[in-house]
Amino acid sequence: MAQSKSPFADCTRFLNGHGPRDPAEKLREALAELRPQEAADIYGEGEMIEGFEQDVASLLGKEAAVFMPSGTMAQQIALRLWCDQAQTKRVAMHATSHLQLHEQGAMQVLHGLEPQLLADSKRLMTRSDLEALQLPLAAILWELPQREIGGQLPSWEALESELLWAKDHGIRCHLDGARLWEAAPFYDKSHADICAAFDSVYVSFYKGLGGIAGALLAGESDFIEASRPWLRRHGGNLISMYPYVLSARAGLARHIENFSQYRNKAVELAAQLALLEDLRVVPAQPQTMMMHLHIQRDSEALNAANERLAARTGVMLFGKARELTPGLAKIELSLGQACSALPAHEAASLFAQLLAESAEG
Repeated sequence: MAQSKSPFADCTRFLNGHGPRDPAEKLREALAELRPQEAADIYGEGEMIEGFEQDVASLLGKEAAVFMPSGTMAQQIALRLWCDQAQTKRVAMHATSHLQLHEQGAMQVLHGLEPQLLADSKRLMTRSDLEALQLPLAAILWELPQREIGGQLPSWEALESELLWAKDHGIRCHLDGARLWEAAPFYDKSHADICAAFDSVYVSFYKGLGGIAGALLAGESDFIEASRPWLRRHGGNLISMYPYVLSARAGLARHIENFSQYRNKAVELAAQLALLEDLRVVPAQPQTMMMHLHIQRDSEALNAANERLAARTGVMLFGKARELTPGLAKIELSLGQACSALPAHEAASLFAQLLAESAEG
């Protein structure tokens, strides 16, 4: 059966991310990153993948790292290792953690982990939430920034206090850094400084960096060596991962210095969107390149108006609005390279049109 054409296939400008994930372009970027005489990795071994692992480990201030196909795999392995070490299956994480919402119970089904959920779906966790935890506990997971609440981040002082509490209680600290690259401008600190107090760190290469796929788990050398058998057990020790490694390397080189710029554009856009009726920006001033828009509209009406607007203007504002409650929709925006071709005032004007059209049904 022929695949139906996307309603945004003819768009030439984009507000979200780095633009369309064109397969041919991604493969060209990966090929351009291939250095003379570089050979394919074989089952995780070889100069290309091992050199990249060490480069990123150093960037994060960690002794060692291992490249993995997905963050889902990396985080389950990290928490399993900490649980085995502590001889308890109990871990803590925010109520909106990816492991809780988007992995179909994998941590419980595959590893028997017992999650304690912190805070609620609308706010950051706090030290008070940690102090109310039931102990013993093997590990606590922090997500920086937190996607499900608009890319929010705790203050540096609050984060330090939370990490200190965990250390004082002998609890391992794991960082879900899927979007860590996007958090650095807010803290105005190096990636190594942000990661210093965490015992293990996961980062993604396909989100803010725009790679094809891939993740990396970093920590002390013994921890990373202990993770490799679990990588095999999860089916992640592929024969070769050089397309993902090359794409990750290209994305890191292209975007790592630009996240302050992307965040500044998000702040500029948020200020203009906040002037529109029936629309609330969450958080009011973006802390990263990400923000959520809560709009007093039916999600289906918004999506239909977005497609009509795209057909008329050639601009794709967002992919899909989702219903929060009846009559209230959520749109996720994550500004990147693509928005350089779409000034904030023009994007806000298009959102004003979107609101008017969606109100008409």
